[in-house]
Amino acid sequence: MHSFLKTVGFRDIKSRKEVEQLIRLIIEQGAERYMATLSGKAMFAEILLEVADHIGVALRGEYDENGNFHMEHYFPYIKAENISSTETVFVSKRVDTDAFTGMCDDYRLGVSLIFYLQNVTDYVSCGYPEDRKERSIRLAALASEGKILLPTVSRKDVPVKETVDPSGRIKLMEAAKHGDREAMEALTIDDIDLYAQISKRLKSEDIYSIVETTFIPYGSESDNYTVLAQIESVTECVNRITKEELYYMELRCNELCFPVCISKKDLFGEPKVGRRFRGNIWMQGTVDFE
Repeated sequence: MHSFLKTVGFRDIKSRKEVEQLIRLIIEQGAERYMATLSGKAMFAEILLEVADHIGVALRGEYDENGNFHMEHYFPYIKAENISSTETVFVSKRVDTDAFTGMCDDYRLGVSLIFYLQNVTDYVSCGYPEDRKERSIRLAALASEGKILLPTVSRKDVPVKETVDPSGRIKLMEAAKHGDREAMEALTIDDIDLYAQISKRLKSEDIYSIVETTFIPYGSESDNYTVLAQIESVTECVNRITKEELYYMELRCNELCFPVCISKKDLFGEPKVGRRFRGNIWMQGTVDFE
């Protein structure tokens, strides 16, 4: 059973038989179907069953020449409407299954962002493009668990000195990546100053009262992260099949915006705009290949 099925409202599915029943339901009632031609007469296909707005379960596999669908794997999904980033994307196939991951360097996060590619049919239809052009990326995530934290309070008696503004820091990081020594020195000095400020404040404050947002790789899977992000909006929704209650939240982390879905039973605290979400997520995304 997929570990993130509970995130989209299928918490009670525990046996292989129940998973097979869900798969048959998706094949019979899945309203969204995307296909791409493979070699010969086979068709690569994705079938999506939406259980709440922008949330559902997808099957991925092939249709043979007789029109029979052969499933490779399934996965729960959440769709994003807005563009999260515009970067050069590198796509690679996973070894264990017929799935793909995308990777891009987003300087707002300071790490290479890896996500599970949702629209594989577009990638296949475009002939597996490997050009290094910038593409629009729509990111979204499923959260296995999470907590709600209160927002940080600005303290006038503890001024925070920023030697480099956020937009300027992004430019410096990009320049440093291409070997600019002055950019490297500026970033190093900024990091030293920031470390000194944080070390001083940690003597009398909690870490979560100082750090507003974080984005850190989590576990052995490359597309899993632990995030601390600000909540921009909250929508309560219900899985139409199981009637389990879900939260659809828009988050902002280091100026990167993306939606997150989490089961109400897995969230500790009440989410509200202005508060912060901390949890483990599985990052997904679509790329505009055409």
